[in-house]
Amino acid sequence: VVVALVGGIWPALFAAVLSGLTLDYLFVDPLFTVTISDPLHALALVLYVVIAILVSWIVDQAARRTRAARRSGAESELIATVAGNILRGQSAVPALISRAREAFRMTGVRVIDADGTVIAADGEPVPDGRVITLPLGTATPPRATLELHGGDLDASERRLLDVIVAQLAAALEHTELTETAREAEVLAETDRVRSALLSAVSHDLRRPLAAAVAAVGGLRATGQALSLEDQTELMATADESLSTLSTLVTDLLDVSRVEAGVLGVSLVAVDAADAVLTALEELGLGPIEVELALDPELPTLLADPVLLQRVIVNVLANALRYVPEGERVRIATSSLGGLAEIRIIDHGAGVPAERFDDMFAPFQRLGDTDNTAGLGLGPAQSNGRPEGMGGTLTPEPTPGGGLTMVVSLPVVAASTPAVFTAGVFTAGVFTAGLDGSTQ
Repeated sequence: VVVALVGGIWPALFAAVLSGLTLDYLFVDPLFTVTISDPLHALALVLYVVIAILVSWIVDQAARRTRAARRSGAESELIATVAGNILRGQSAVPALISRAREAFRMTGVRVIDADGTVIAADGEPVPDGRVITLPLGTATPPRATLELHGGDLDASERRLLDVIVAQLAAALEHTELTETAREAEVLAETDRVRSALLSAVSHDLRRPLAAAVAAVGGLRATGQALSLEDQTELMATADESLSTLSTLVTDLLDVSRVEAGVLGVSLVAVDAADAVLTALEELGLGPIEVELALDPELPTLLADPVLLQRVIVNVLANALRYVPEGERVRIATSSLGGLAEIRIIDHGAGVPAERFDDMFAPFQRLGDTDNTAGLGLGPAQSNGRPEGMGGTLTPEPTPGGGLTMVVSLPVVAASTPAVFTAGVFTAGVFTAGLDGSTQ
């Protein structure tokens, strides 16, 4: 039994015959010979050897099945672990080669593409060591090759390796298809943005450009025939149109910088009340359109004052566009932990939660049906600017209906000297005092 467990069937058969001969030689009369005087003893010896052979065969089969079950369990555990790594979001190819190196006790495993570039690797190859090379896929030449460094494999491990190779080939093919689909999606998105840009440009840029050209052309054609009042009006039209064109081009450049991640940021201590009041002054708004609830004890923000003002202006202008007539937009400030929040609250139609991400895509407007509503660049610009300053711009539904845009920015640490400035709303409606209070 012991020999069958350790060595298998053939050593066990040899041990069974040898034990029968040993029994005859040492314990059956006449002793120390292989002669058998009693036929019954011969029959007993034959039965003994037959039983030993049968037991050896049974033990060998049980041991084989045990080893096969253990090997199958290890294979199943390997495949389940690889599948679990992939389901948890780990890349399929690195997960497969890592588990293959552990399962086959290799020093290094690599996947190399047809150009000789290492796609993925685990461990370190041994120079001048044993290398097993297998092609991945059925193409000729193969799209990639699997290299295993550090040892040889038996027949059962070869079968498991065939499974790993098949899964690696499928994973590589899936990766290629995913990259192709992603590239196609990017191209489709680029085409969509280009079409949206051309559509918006055809309206938003053509109108002020046509007005400027018409005004300048009228001035040149008529010369002194126009009255001073008409000349002044045409020059004002040209100036307004060119200013609109400049703003649109600047917005387009800002969006391109935000999406390219090259937005210039200069962080200094900024008073939130000063930024809010400056934005109100730029838009020419008063208490009829905006309600203020500014926290006088709000810590100083760490932000770029120009970018922060542009964020507030863009978000506030967008809120005013959708607020019902007779309603006011509310601006409130508060602090939460190490962050300060500027909330711009409206009670308009609001935006469904599933469309929050769409708000920040360029050339998108809620309820787009034509190209007469503008380029839709404000939210796209506003979203990138707080992130560049280490903050966020988050949309939330307003209780009772509407949309709340929350600008969160870090506050200046207590050990950092802060510079407070007094902001004055020149229209005489809002005033920020040196102590941070607002009226």
